[in-house]
Amino acid sequence: MAGHDSVHMDPALVKYANMYVKRHEYFRWTPRTAWISIAYVLAVPAAAMYTAYKVEGKWDLRGKLRGDTISEF
Repeated sequence: MAGHDSVHMDPALVKYANMYVKRHEYFRWTPRTAWISIAYVLAVPAAAMYTAYKVEGKWDLRGKLRGDTISEF
């Protein structure tokens, strides 16, 4: 009969799981991580807002008939 020790965990997966759980213990602020954080916290939302304000009101997709244009500018 098969015992309880017949299935072993893969050591690489166990190591990865432990690293994933303890990721905050290994994190360090370096110039690279600081720039990446600034980009995701400030630059990406700023670019999205700029694009949203730039194209706001240019297209109206409601109440159009066949042949009507969707652009409003």
